[in-house]
Amino acid sequence: MKITKLETFHVKPRWLFLKISTDEGIVGFGEPVIEGKSKIVEAAVHNMGKMIIGKNPCDIERLWQMMYRGSFYRGGPIMVSAISGIEQALWDIKGKYHEMPVYEMLGGKVRDKIRVYPHIDGDYPNTGDTSTEKFVACALKRQAEGFNFLKLGLPDRPTDYLESPKRLDEYVDKFHKIREAVGDEMDLAIDCHGRMSPAMAIRFCKALEPYHPVFIEEPVLPENVDALVKVKEATSIPIAAGERLYTKWGFREIIEKQAVAIVQPDCCHAGGILEVRKIATMAEAYYAGIAPHNPLGPISLAACLQVDACTPNFVIQEFPCMDNGWDRGVKYLKKPFEVIGGYMDVPKGHGLGIEVNEEMIQEMAYDGEWENPMFFNPDDQAIADW
Repeated sequence: MKITKLETFHVKPRWLFLKISTDEGIVGFGEPVIEGKSKIVEAAVHNMGKMIIGKNPCDIERLWQMMYRGSFYRGGPIMVSAISGIEQALWDIKGKYHEMPVYEMLGGKVRDKIRVYPHIDGDYPNTGDTSTEKFVACALKRQAEGFNFLKLGLPDRPTDYLESPKRLDEYVDKFHKIREAVGDEMDLAIDCHGRMSPAMAIRFCKALEPYHPVFIEEPVLPENVDALVKVKEATSIPIAAGERLYTKWGFREIIEKQAVAIVQPDCCHAGGILEVRKIATMAEAYYAGIAPHNPLGPISLAACLQVDACTPNFVIQEFPCMDNGWDRGVKYLKKPFEVIGGYMDVPKGHGLGIEVNEEMIQEMAYDGEWENPMFFNPDDQAIADW
């Protein structure tokens, strides 16, 4: 079997789908994308695609090494995201060829269902409303849908390096009111998007300790692992990070220094399915769990579920939980994923376990590109992190 063609499709709301065809008629799908940089990643996909045309798609490790090591300059989010999507499609082809799910080729499943959680941020995507009332309403809505784990974004305006006690109290009060609304049976986590300085993050974590969040994600930016260690050592709340790290080499320091209790590689950014499984094994040796990052589409979700199914130290799986269901495969998959009681079933189909609706992909394809929003401090208009 040989690879004959790579095709890419920009689809709404901000995704890039990849289809790889073979001379035996078997096709595979992947999702190679950086949010807001999909056209750059698309160019990288077709650049590296020239290396693998005519090659056996089942030689996944060999092709991964060719794409990664075939250039003098390696790594980075664009290149590794392109490789990730290609690698996902290769696993999809190999699974279909051997008539088994990807997780069966990675050692077999260790669980029958996958715990999942949505990210809530009030109604920020639609109206910019991040009031406590809107956060509480969103949390109660997800609880009514059967979820037993929610992750909250930081509210309101961008965070300063050192916030006033009043602002800190506002953050904590919002979390407290959400906790009161959903009760103790709901697990809660907080995503800081690296917006805090270490000193501010430590104060924030200590203030939240009485409310027992399951984890705090990216309290500081990931580039300085020692700063993350400093925060981790100052709080009893487990720290999670890793969505902006790439390949096993990018995760080495954060794992070896035991900076986090939970690593969060992204199957579309960190190197693909097998690379994320390798990262999980590295973390397992240090008794750290893995909760794959996933703010993307249904092919990304399918890839994550394959890893989750066969990974002993898996904790929980993120997905956007869009109201229109697109991220679960509504429109894009012939059989969308379902959430029942806060869990998804382990896919049983061959390859990634999905059947892509190619006609709908053609219909939903567009030439535009989602633009990454920029944030500014309202007081002085200085650029701010998300």
